[in-house]
Amino acid sequence: MSQPVTLRIESIAAGGAGVAREADGRVVFVHRTAPGETVSATLLEERGRWARAALLTVIEPAPSRREAPCRYYDVCGGCTLEHMEYNAQLAAKRRIVVDALARIGGVDVDVPEVVGSPAEFRYRNRVSFTLVRMRDGTVKAGFHELMRPDRIIDMDGSCLMPELPVAEAWTALREVWGDGAALLPAGPRLRLTLRATADGSTALLVQGGNGPGNPKALLAGVPGLRAIWHQRSGSREPVLLHGEEKLAETWQDEDLALGGAVFLQVNRGAAVLLEDHVTTTAGDVDGLTVIDAYCGIGLHARRLTRMGARVTGIELDAQAVREARRSTPGAHFIEARVEDALGDALPAALAILNPPRSGLAAEAIDILRAAPPDRLIYVSCDPATLARDIKRLAPVFAVQSIRCFDLFPQTAHVETVVELACCIT
Repeated sequence: MSQPVTLRIESIAAGGAGVAREADGRVVFVHRTAPGETVSATLLEERGRWARAALLTVIEPAPSRREAPCRYYDVCGGCTLEHMEYNAQLAAKRRIVVDALARIGGVDVDVPEVVGSPAEFRYRNRVSFTLVRMRDGTVKAGFHELMRPDRIIDMDGSCLMPELPVAEAWTALREVWGDGAALLPAGPRLRLTLRATADGSTALLVQGGNGPGNPKALLAGVPGLRAIWHQRSGSREPVLLHGEEKLAETWQDEDLALGGAVFLQVNRGAAVLLEDHVTTTAGDVDGLTVIDAYCGIGLHARRLTRMGARVTGIELDAQAVREARRSTPGAHFIEARVEDALGDALPAALAILNPPRSGLAAEAIDILRAAPPDRLIYVSCDPATLARDIKRLAPVFAVQSIRCFDLFPQTAHVETVVELACCIT
């Protein structure tokens, strides 16, 4: 172990670690630290321009430091900012976005304060756990360890992130799955995702492994569990093993029917704020042609169609497209990669883009630059790829407004909605 170093923490990095600078300018990342405090740390990994260190002691704590309420926080990698007061978390996330836009995107734009989540804890309606079957026949199931992501922290429903129905279902599932989790599909490593609906019903998706296990016994043993799905490695779609094919969900003013691995935002309270902002930013769309790219189950498409827009939704997930078509008969939905279908959907007055963390494919950027809509509304879950894409779009589109939303309290993740307008004639 290297000699301890004394560091002054300046900010929080996108991964949740505190950022310090040594006298020679090298950046050092230290988890479980807060801006404004002085700490002692030991170096774990050293590269030319950066290093990674582990916190030893806090010499001068920041005013924002607090005792983390979760019993697993000392070692768990599921959360990274729980040691900071919530307002300080929001300030750190705003700076992450500002720094990414300036450093990667070359954009100097006013970023308002981050819109906070209505709930700081117990906000996740969907949680994914990793289950590992050990050689001695025991099972570990939970989140990855902070400093050793190859290890799994075994945890029950006392984790503070899941909504109560998810937490209760997880605790019950652990109690009934049997020795070696024998009632689950076989395999050394599984990904278990529990989703809860507004009425407290839950569904389980098992990814990986083989064979069905005993889903009927699991369903009988977990109160509120309504469906068990299985997605084998390499398969695109999950298969219903037992229970209800669709779970009824109420999402703000929308009635949904969800099955399998269909995507929906994990924080229902904060998602309402973000979705309302997108609708407000879209404005009067009556009679306009609108593209909803990466549309999922088509929530934006549904609302804009009711507002009089002619909407084309594009989504690769087959289950999501089926639900979008069922619930929004007035819109047109294409099951395809966005970069494959976007060109045929243009021209349009407005395009809503909600890509995965990797951002827009280069082909999609080229299509938007060649046949630009009047406006774009870009919903991003990663400030770095957002900044990259804004820079790529910059010859044709200019930033008009930006707003950030905290859908993931206790982590460094932040959702950003950017409005861009075509600036060529």
